[in-house]
Amino acid sequence: MHDAAASLLEELTRAFPTLSVDARAVLIGAAVHDLGKALHPEELSGPGNLHERDGPALLERHGLEPSLARFARTHGGCDSEPVEPEDLLVCLADRLWRGVRDNRLEGRIVQVLADRCGIEAWEAFERFDRIAERVASGAESRLAWQAAVD
Repeated sequence: MHDAAASLLEELTRAFPTLSVDARAVLIGAAVHDLGKALHPEELSGPGNLHERDGPALLERHGLEPSLARFARTHGGCDSEPVEPEDLLVCLADRLWRGVRDNRLEGRIVQVLADRCGIEAWEAFERFDRIAERVASGAESRLAWQAAVD
């Protein structure tokens, strides 16, 4: 998923040159988002979100600052608490890596892009949609690789 986040950031930076986000935080969030699964190994290959509840505390116990450990909680959904654009991008990268397009999440990101870059929402959507489609492509092979590794 980290690769999806890196590709997403690279393409967003190119398409929205005035966009200001904390790329370091997004990449760290992408790297650590599922580490709570170490406490809930059944969620490695099955459903569940206990890793989201317990992941931040695990990461903080091992020295990660709370402002970065939060991604272990927010990556699963960004509707239950106020979040920053970086949280939305980690959540999006997690979805796109699996080939999932989430209209509600993507709509929120398009609005952030429009607001932060001073452009119309339709223009932000037009640029963003092509990026999301490119990042989502190839999900089938990524998921097959992950299944083979498990």
